[in-house]
Amino acid sequence: MEMRKPNKSNVNEKLTSAEIGKLWATYMGNSMSSCILTYFLQHVDEPDIQELLENGLSLSKKFIREIESIFKQEKIPIPIGFTNEDVNLGAPRLYEDQFYVHYLKYAAKAGLSIYSIAIPLIYREDIREFFSNCMNSTLVFVEQIKNVLMDKGFIIKPPQIPIPDKVEFITNNFFKGYIGNARPLHGLEITHLYDNIENNITSKALLLGFSQVVKTDKIRTLFIKGKDFTHQHIDKYIHTLNNEHLPTPSFLDYLVTTSTFPPFSDKLMLYHKVDMFSLKIRAVGNSLAVNGRFDLGGMYLKSLTNISSFVHEGAKIMIENGWFEKPPSAIDRDKIVSKK
Repeated sequence: MEMRKPNKSNVNEKLTSAEIGKLWATYMGNSMSSCILTYFLQHVDEPDIQELLENGLSLSKKFIREIESIFKQEKIPIPIGFTNEDVNLGAPRLYEDQFYVHYLKYAAKAGLSIYSIAIPLIYREDIREFFSNCMNSTLVFVEQIKNVLMDKGFIIKPPQIPIPDKVEFITNNFFKGYIGNARPLHGLEITHLYDNIENNITSKALLLGFSQVVKTDKIRTLFIKGKDFTHQHIDKYIHTLNNEHLPTPSFLDYLVTTSTFPPFSDKLMLYHKVDMFSLKIRAVGNSLAVNGRFDLGGMYLKSLTNISSFVHEGAKIMIENGWFEKPPSAIDRDKIVSKK
């Protein structure tokens, strides 16, 4: 059967909600990343890490330019996002070089999450091409990041498990965890535990730095709260893998300097953590989807409660300060009717 070629004649069609929404989210994320990476580049010593930061910044700026072009063509207001007012390039170093590499992987995963969901929902050819290019460029970038992480010994690979010698079927003890001896973790459970540890140790170090420099007491309190329960989550995930005699990534807190001078606006730092904690909800959902042990399910559900509470509190503070930029939305029919 011959594969049908994409139809490029549909570029004049109106954008769908999926296309506008994902373009908007991509713009906001890369607008923020541009500020952060530009600051990181003011304080970097190792040439290969500097090159990674430059490559990441180049990608962010490229994605921003292309979205601005699409929005102008479609007469869609360009988001304010984040500007030079949200970053102080003269601020002292807040993180060591090694942290930048972990951060880049953390941020790249967030980008891939947006692009992978967008592509199956995009029907206009030019927008599909844009997101395909975003995905492919970011995948290449992730390989560059992983090479630096491994070459410098900054990270260990996910744990190894034995190669099965035969096909087996699940028995009644598959869900055990609370009562009786829990069965060994299977490969997918190990994968998601490792991924959650990797994401959370980066998130915790970022929160530690942000809590040192943020100006608003209310936001600092939220950051400390998020840091504390993130540490608790990491401990539980590590304990679960260690019980299986499996290795885990290490904390990155030591890569945060003692600086208390803010390189970023409170608006940027709060948006960043609300955005990344929102993506954690998806990561926990993915972990639950492949999990088969009651104890892991309970652990993830408790994590989900903490994360959701953080996002809600952070969003409220953003709204109170007039920082919460509204995504393009459906028509409010009730509002129209109420004006009659």
